[in-house]
Amino acid sequence: MRPSDSLRDQLKTPLGELLPDSEADRNAIQRRISGSYVITVGDRTTEKMISLGMVPSLQIVDGVEQRKKREPPELGDATEIRVENPPGEITQQSIDAIRAALGAKPPVRLLVSGEEDLLVIPACMYAPEGAVILYGQPGEGLVIVRLTCQVRNKTATMLDSME
Repeated sequence: MRPSDSLRDQLKTPLGELLPDSEADRNAIQRRISGSYVITVGDRTTEKMISLGMVPSLQIVDGVEQRKKREPPELGDATEIRVENPPGEITQQSIDAIRAALGAKPPVRLLVSGEEDLLVIPACMYAPEGAVILYGQPGEGLVIVRLTCQVRNKTATMLDSME
């Protein structure tokens, strides 16, 4: 499934609170995620959380940052699931892998061959109520999405609109 041009424009707007890079420290993040099931989408976001001593329950990474190959963040004691997801798409295999990862004992690392950026959409759709999804907004900061019915419905509409 691929997003339409209008959906691509819509995806440039953060799904949640944008915390500028200059303010994204341990205390600011911890206040916003305390006691939640935490999902990170992106290598830099995952690495930042781990470096701050906050291991995400589900980590979705691809070993690429701003189109440059890099080493994925340290795996630690996370279980790893590998999945293929071509750039600019969301595959059914990726959706199934996210659902399986959410049902597994955390922490779980979903290592994507391709691109993980759009996987924030199914992560928001299938995560448990009250979960927090974090992803980077390039050049701006960290987006923190507290999962609500409104966010779940919005992302379901996004996925349904994909071709």
